[in-house]
Amino acid sequence: MLAFNSFATTYAQTLEKMTWFNEPQNYQIKGDAITMDVPAQCDYWRISHYGFTVDDAPFYYATYGGEFETKVKVSGDYKARFDQAGLMIRIDKEHYLKAGIEFVDGKYNLSCVVTHKTSDWSVITLEKPVSHVWIKAVRRLDAIEVFYSFDDKTYTLMRNCWMQDNTPVQVGLAAASPDGNGFQAKFESFQVKHLPDQRRLEWLKQHAN
Repeated sequence: MLAFNSFATTYAQTLEKMTWFNEPQNYQIKGDAITMDVPAQCDYWRISHYGFTVDDAPFYYATYGGEFETKVKVSGDYKARFDQAGLMIRIDKEHYLKAGIEFVDGKYNLSCVVTHKTSDWSVITLEKPVSHVWIKAVRRLDAIEVFYSFDDKTYTLMRNCWMQDNTPVQVGLAAASPDGNGFQAKFESFQVKHLPDQRRLEWLKQHAN
């Protein structure tokens, strides 16, 4: 079931023009927000610690080359252990990162999974539940820095990881419910801002005259 309310001339990243990987049965786009019903028993993970590989959760993305900054406001009615929603940056099934809020043992966590052949997982446990979080990622050269904020003003670094440079990536919105029966996730004000190539800027400095 799909409902559109298009404001294509208002927003830089037009949500209606993005692409689904594992499209959920129900979602709604309204202005600069997308709400999705995350299916039960879906996730992104490869091998390490748990011994299984899954690649079946919803991911709504556009493809970008080069360097960029992306951010989004994330909220959800998390219910079961490992319910999660946030940003995802993906080259393919063996190379991606996902970062956002993850609900673990009754607590809200800022969570980041980085996968290069196998997955790792890092968390920052929050003292109390939050209504939303802003997640920002900055791709420069062969690294991605991931930040979080509760007001879209003060951002705190939560992860720095390697990602192959000079390679197009899929950038967008992902959510998963590995142990649960699904939940509703909401993403607002998603944007991707182009950044000039760092190496080219250095070349220009060296060849200014």
